[in-house]
Amino acid sequence: MKQNIFKGQCIRAARMTSNAQDMQDEIKYITNLFKERNYPSTILDNIGKHVSSEWGLKYKPLLGSDFLFYLSFNLRSYRWVQGMRFAINEINRSLTLLPNVTLGFMIYDTCLDIARTLHGTLWMISGQHIPIPNYRCQHHSSLAAIIGDSQSSCSIPMAHLLGLYFQPQISYFASSPVLNDRKQYPSFFRTIPSDEFQAQGLAELLSYFSWTWVGILAEDTNYGQVGAQILKEAIVKDGGCVAFHEMVPIFFSQQKISNIVNVIKSSSAVAIVVFSGDPFLIQLMKELFRQSITGRVWIASEAWSSSPNLSKLNLVEVLHGTLGFAVQRGNIRGFRDAILMTDPSMYSDDIFIKAFWEESFGCRWPDPVSELVDNTTKPCTGTERLETLRNAYTDVSNLRITYNIYNAVYAVAHMLHDLSKCNPEEGPFYNRTCVNIHGYHPWQLLHYMKNVHFVNNANIEIYFDEHGNIPAQYDILNWHMIPNGTTIFVELGKFSITAAQEHKLIINSSAIQWTRGHTQVPRSVCSENCPLGHRKATKQGQPECCFDCVPCSQGEFTNQTESAECKKCPDDHWTNAKRDRCLPKTTDFLSYHDPLGGTIAFVSIFFSLLPAAVLIIFIKYRDTPIIKANNQELSCVLLTGLVLCFLCSLIFIGQPVSITCVLRQTTFGVIFTLCVSCVLAKTVMVVIAFRATNPNHNLKKYMGPNLPKVIVILFTFLQVIICVTWVTSTPPTVEYDMKSHDRKVIIQCNEGSSTAFWCMLGYMGLLATVSLFVAFLARKLPDSFNEAKYITFSMVVFISVWLSFTPAYLSTKGKYMVAVEIFAILSSSAGLLACIFFPKCYIILLRPQRNIRRELKGKK
Repeated sequence: MKQNIFKGQCIRAARMTSNAQDMQDEIKYITNLFKERNYPSTILDNIGKHVSSEWGLKYKPLLGSDFLFYLSFNLRSYRWVQGMRFAINEINRSLTLLPNVTLGFMIYDTCLDIARTLHGTLWMISGQHIPIPNYRCQHHSSLAAIIGDSQSSCSIPMAHLLGLYFQPQISYFASSPVLNDRKQYPSFFRTIPSDEFQAQGLAELLSYFSWTWVGILAEDTNYGQVGAQILKEAIVKDGGCVAFHEMVPIFFSQQKISNIVNVIKSSSAVAIVVFSGDPFLIQLMKELFRQSITGRVWIASEAWSSSPNLSKLNLVEVLHGTLGFAVQRGNIRGFRDAILMTDPSMYSDDIFIKAFWEESFGCRWPDPVSELVDNTTKPCTGTERLETLRNAYTDVSNLRITYNIYNAVYAVAHMLHDLSKCNPEEGPFYNRTCVNIHGYHPWQLLHYMKNVHFVNNANIEIYFDEHGNIPAQYDILNWHMIPNGTTIFVELGKFSITAAQEHKLIINSSAIQWTRGHTQVPRSVCSENCPLGHRKATKQGQPECCFDCVPCSQGEFTNQTESAECKKCPDDHWTNAKRDRCLPKTTDFLSYHDPLGGTIAFVSIFFSLLPAAVLIIFIKYRDTPIIKANNQELSCVLLTGLVLCFLCSLIFIGQPVSITCVLRQTTFGVIFTLCVSCVLAKTVMVVIAFRATNPNHNLKKYMGPNLPKVIVILFTFLQVIICVTWVTSTPPTVEYDMKSHDRKVIIQCNEGSSTAFWCMLGYMGLLATVSLFVAFLARKLPDSFNEAKYITFSMVVFISVWLSFTPAYLSTKGKYMVAVEIFAILSSSAGLLACIFFPKCYIILLRPQRNIRRELKGKK
């Protein structure tokens, strides 16, 4: 097993044997290390005095509090060692797993140093103190597997080296996704999930709390760089943005720490994900605490989510409420009792136990070699009781990395057990041979390691996938501060990569203690969600999470707060003032219930009674000279036509349907043409009657009762032909105009063919113009024949109305366009009635003395 017992850069390598030369090499190493870090000269001068040949560094207070962390014994890592020892002892006592086989172990402290990692790896492979590559001093190596290292930065070169020999390697804490590459690292396995799964889980967590504006801090190693990159891609994929991405130095630099603090202070990101081990975060968190930068939600990777070191420092104002992903917690039965039995006299061959004892009880073992005497510290006796301690070593309530080591040891045991149970002639190798458990090659072990599959004592299934990973399971922790001021890790949920999508992340958010100043889920967004009725408009040069809110345009809406685009309302709907929903448009047409429509209907009916009354008068007084002199038949036809003209306005009122659209214009056109034809016939008859008084005049032969009928029928028939052609080719239809008005659907009649419509009006206007022209020529007839003057006036009114109708009709929409046409119909009809018939009715009813033949002839 390869392990770092001391925090940060270790002070000495722990080996099964030790000598004076090793200690001198160690002193040189420490001195050079301290020189690189610019430690005070007083420390460098006395470094040799501070190092014991057996127990490592002593008199730590002489180095100052700033270096206490780096130079203290790591109780947690020592518990990891005890976890391996416990698992091996448990297997050796088992009657079913590897019976009659005893497992042994060697321990080498890598000190988190790559050079030492490779040195220790070669030492274990070669089996001798001075390693020689490609050489093994034993004839048959009993090395089954190497468990380690803890850090990815050390495990990667170690896996490169062991991959050349196909020597199985199981890491319990190296989670870099780089190690998934089976071509480069064919013999690497691990009992901790790969960071690619952790990055997915962290992204799911951020998405769960709607944190889209996230800061990322990562240690400047392969672990931090690769993990942060995968997380960044996952955040962007889920629609989030990275506010900043800073690398935490692994060698202390005040300038870099200050720069990171300034970035955090100036950023609006509340959620900050940290991919780093706890040794590299100490100074950063202290600086944040010194500058009182609080209110951030720290999301921890598994490397520090349950760090006892950070949680015990006076950083509660900064780290309170931290959320973290932790390696799945496990329970090892009997482990606490075993570690409490640790005793210096019982484990005299344990080169770590005295340093552990000093760290745990704050005592010092008598050391005659050291020239320094510390009279302020009590001596160690070895009778102190571990049951009285409450520290990282005795706390077995959250066994995570220890549990990984426990599973790693059992994986090796099951690998050897499967190898030993191979039946002859059923083996997996050449000629179906098996391997002797006392004489195997690494590549043969690798075959069995790939196929390890067992259920551990906690009833958890353990196996490795094609990349050497176990199924990814994480616990979600929350840092709670209890009344006595200490911090505890509360498990709030789980993340499982193998679960269904809706069950991958399970979290009890109501039990979360948030960071200072937050009672609800903190917001971590670049821009607040747009209110309903607004869309997001990305700011130029900014990530897509930073945006302005722009109101939706007319006819568009959005009922979501994160809409990038507004939706268009259906054509028959309109948007309300807030632009957050669509409302049905009201229908708009000239209705009888509408005041305008009701008024027009009343006027139409009332005015239709006037020509009907005049017709009755004409019928009653048909034998009087004034009626006989004005062509009684034409007058009756014209009056009947005027009645229909007034009444045809009613077809334009009400909701348009197919039949009314067809009848509107055609009925109006034919009836009005009939009326204008009658006026034209009357005008022609007046002219002919005056000009034909000379017996030799050519007009005499045109006189007769059939001439007016021919004129009326002929010209009306031409209009009928126009209308029939119009209706059969492109008939008018019902049209729903949804765009002309924002809140209304205008129901109107589409004329079908605008050309046909204007041809109908043009033909009617041509007849009126001819009538006006003929009547104008007959204006100088004797006063007794003043019919031409009345016709002239009526045609002037008629043409004036319809000339003004054209621009008014084209400039209006909906019911007002219909009202304009009805007004033109009523006005022109009233003009004809008033100008032609009211003077006659005046004489008939009010001046009957003038209704005599002599008066008509102009005789006195």
